[in-house]
Amino acid sequence: MITWRRLTEDDFPLLISWLEQPHVARWWNHETSPEAVERDFGPAVRREEPAEVLLALLDGVPVGLLQYCRLADYPEYVAELAPLVDVPAEAMTIDYLIGDPQLVGQGLGPRMIRSALRSVWHDHPRATCVLVPVVAANRASWRALEKAGLLRIASGDLEPDNPVDDPAHHLYRIDRP
Repeated sequence: MITWRRLTEDDFPLLISWLEQPHVARWWNHETSPEAVERDFGPAVRREEPAEVLLALLDGVPVGLLQYCRLADYPEYVAELAPLVDVPAEAMTIDYLIGDPQLVGQGLGPRMIRSALRSVWHDHPRATCVLVPVVAANRASWRALEKAGLLRIASGDLEPDNPVDDPAHHLYRIDRP
């Protein structure tokens, strides 16, 4: 069973170890120094910014990370997406990773996403939909979204997180049930 708890600063060493895993580093392209993780995740952990950062627990053991936020809280992100899709005022977005490489390809991604969506709908009753942009080359990620019930609604160029990636992205959407 997948459960969730808020990320804490005590979890940063675990998060660093996940961000250093090749299967995560390829797509997240994140600095892994303690200072960089504190800089990038600390404000959300301390609730100084509106994003939520959660650990996914499988039978009580941390296995992944979920970030979600209301897109309107990040106007620069809405502006980037707007040429490709309509962004409703109460749209949310998610980002996720599976930390342990041995758990990749086992069906955990879609399970995490479905569970994350239930959390989004519960925690944000005004949320109308979830929009998720994914680098087109990251087939495993967009396939996990599809298996979790999201539909591809657009494709186009967005600034990639990793400069080695082509700007081609797919955008996925699921509406509140």
